[in-house]
Parts: sequence; C-alpha cells; structure tokens
Amino acid sequence: MSKAVEQQTIRVMSGLALEVAVNRSIKPKFEAETSYLLDFDWRPTAALMRDIEGGARADMIIAISGSMDRLVADGIVRASTRTKLADSILGVGVRAGAARPDLSTVDAFKRAMVGARAVAYSKAGASGIYFAGLIERLGIAKEVNARAVVIPMGFTAEKVASGEAEFAVQQVSELMSVPGIDVAGPFPDDVQVSSTFEAAIFAEAGNEAGARAFLETLSSPAAGEAYDRGGLQSRLVRG
Repeated sequence: MSKAVEQQTIRVMSGLALEVAVNRSIKPKFEAETSYLLDFDWRPTAALMRDIEGGARADMIIAISGSMDRLVADGIVRASTRTKLADSILGVGVRAGAARPDLSTVDAFKRAMVGARAVAYSKAGASGIYFAGLIERLGIAKEVNARAVVIPMGFTAEKVASGEAEFAVQQVSELMSVPGIDVAGPFPDDVQVSSTFEAAIFAEAGNEAGARAFLETLSSPAAGEAYDRGGLQSRLVRG
C-alpha cells in the first residue's frame, strides 16, 4: 500500500452486528462523499479484544459496551470519542420461505430449539456464548447440542443457507447479513438480551483525522436510519 493510499485509509475493527447497516448504506455513501477508504476487520468483539490484548491496533473500533469499558480504562481508546451507536437483540433465522417457529414464549422457544433438526450458533460471539449458557439454564443443552452446528466465529445463518442447520441463532442484524435467510423473530422477552455497540478512536490511531470524519458520519441522522433498517435500534440522540 502506497503512503498516499495509507494516509487516506481508515482502519476499523468492528463487531459483526453493524455489518448490514455499514456495508449497505453508511460505507458506500461515506466513501463516495469523501476522499477516504474504509478497511474493516469484521469479527466478534471477543476475537477483536484478544488481538488488541496482544498489541493489535487500528484507527477506530466498534464494540459492545463492556469491552469498550475495558478499552477506556486501559487508555487504549480516547474516552472523549466514545459514542453509543445502536442496540442489538438476539433472534432466530430460518431459510427464506421456510416455516417460522413459534418463539412467543420461553416454553415455545424451548420446544423449537429441541425439535430443530440442527441449531447453528457461534462459540466466539456474544450471542453464541449467551445461547450456550441459556440452553443450560433452560435444561435443554444436551438435546440441542447433540445436533448443533457450532462454528468458531462468523455468520451462523450461512449454515442454514447451506442446509447444514434448520435454525441460526445470532444478533438479528447479523442474521440479516446472509442472503436467503428470513428472521423468524426475536428471542422471547423473558430470555432476551440487548447489547449496545459503541465506537471510539484508538489512542494510537494512525489516521486520526479520517477516524474523526467517519465517527461523525456514524453519529449522523442518516446512520441512525441505517441502523434501524439493519435490524438494530439506534441509540443516537435525535434532534
């Protein structure tokens, strides 16, 4: 990469939940209207944090609040740039056009998970970690895991699209990232959890000016609309 191109490139580490909103709406518009290029590292926050602990850095990070707390406390990101973007909830994905399971109550959810041919979830993502603990608490872990398709990281709905699993469990916005997938619905309220995603600029950002420009875009009304369309719930203050 030439020095000129490097100076115009903004390197962003990001959790997977914002992929739909960013790649379909925010990134193309930002790159068309500015001289900057965006280089994203899309992975679960837990995987990004492991690399950061090993010394990896970028210009900006988008991560869940708990991880951002640690990054601020350790001085790895600039606390003054910390910005809440959107909330993400958990859901279940099915192949497009397939029958949708009843997820209206916890009992219905349990029946759906136990009765599924196979449920795909990720062992590295926050959603998969939560789901693994949830099925233990609900007393259905043995039945579900006997036929589960557990991936290291990435989009679980790809396993539904390929026919390897009947249901995919992940953030609703992540399910929307995979073509050929319908979101059957969110988890029941009694077992639902919400993750807040925030952005911040690294203290050692190589392209601080670019990162600040992109952070401004991520905080704009147009970005808030993109979050809502992308299966998230915007946390931006609406004027």
